[in-house]
Amino acid sequence: MRRYSQHFVRLLLGSFMLLAGTAHLSYARQSFLAQVPVWLPLDPDLVVVASGLVELGFGLGLLFAPQSSRRAVALALALFYVLIFPGNINQYLQGIDAFGLDTDAKRFVRLLFQPLLVLAALWAGGILPRGKKLEP
Repeated sequence: MRRYSQHFVRLLLGSFMLLAGTAHLSYARQSFLAQVPVWLPLDPDLVVVASGLVELGFGLGLLFAPQSSRRAVALALALFYVLIFPGNINQYLQGIDAFGLDTDAKRFVRLLFQPLLVLAALWAGGILPRGKKLEP
């Protein structure tokens, strides 16, 4: 059962990352631009485009990479989720409205979901510690 749930989460995250990458590069670009912290010493448009391309790569990797590479893709995705967390914190602290997050409460709740994404990536890649099998 564990393998099926990991497979399901991997497919779900891969699809989510393809959607997020596409959104970065097209219809939600302005919302993503609003989230780039002002203290980041890079062009905000470059950050949005680069992160969109990276997300597309993660999506494709999760969906189509050979099994031997999935752990590495999942670990890199978990690290990516950690690295983009300051942007989410910035959105909360600056009160930036984007993606329907138009109150401090909504922006705060979103912060709570970022660790779940990290755990989901680790689970999908089979990186989280496995439980011991019970002997009959």
